[in-house]
Amino acid sequence: MVLCALDWHLRFLPCGAGRHAPARLAFSAVEAAFAPWPSRLRLGRRAVQRTLRRNVAIVTSDSAQAAWPDGPAPAIPAIPVSAGALIFDQADRLLILNPTYKSGWTIPGGVMEADGETPWEACQREVREECGIDVRHGQLVCMDFRRPRPGKPGGIRFLFHCGVIADESLAAIVLQAEEISEYRLAALPEALPLLREPIRLRVQAATSARGLVYLEGGRPVPGTDRPLLSPQGGGPAGP
Repeated sequence: MVLCALDWHLRFLPCGAGRHAPARLAFSAVEAAFAPWPSRLRLGRRAVQRTLRRNVAIVTSDSAQAAWPDGPAPAIPAIPVSAGALIFDQADRLLILNPTYKSGWTIPGGVMEADGETPWEACQREVREECGIDVRHGQLVCMDFRRPRPGKPGGIRFLFHCGVIADESLAAIVLQAEEISEYRLAALPEALPLLREPIRLRVQAATSARGLVYLEGGRPVPGTDRPLLSPQGGGPAGP
């Protein structure tokens, strides 16, 4: 009951001016709400402040520093996320694309939308948009974190293995003309040298390992590249 009342009051707080006004108003409103309650509730000032830190949502902008009960709000990282697909034909050849907007070949895929789309949904959408192929099954085989650099935002890259596509689907490929100039089905030894380096590293790692591979900058990270033993020492831990 206490938390429900607190949540109700927080939702209807007035807006105030000044750097710490939202926090002061929020605390005053909560104090006023609970002033008549018996002291046995033991809702002290520190407890209210801790609850405020968990429940008060503060919207920030580029031109103003948000107020926070204990000072400036912590920065929330903005990290681009993209998803790509490994698609093979019956002869075990990889589908690769030649983009119009950058050098080197790539695989189907692209950036995840900021509307709640998931990495798998982004993979399906991008494959459909770029190639006209409707992929319905996929297994996550690689996750790559790329650190930001000057002029490059970095981000997280997901790679899904979408299996073998029927010949009739590959024959009916429709390219997104403004982004893709041509496609090719090539065996891995032929395809890898054509791919842009970051993609080549991911594809090579994913097709050389069994299971999910975690990379940073396209390279395995020591300590994450082998399964942990179970507490009993009888094999990998977990399911």
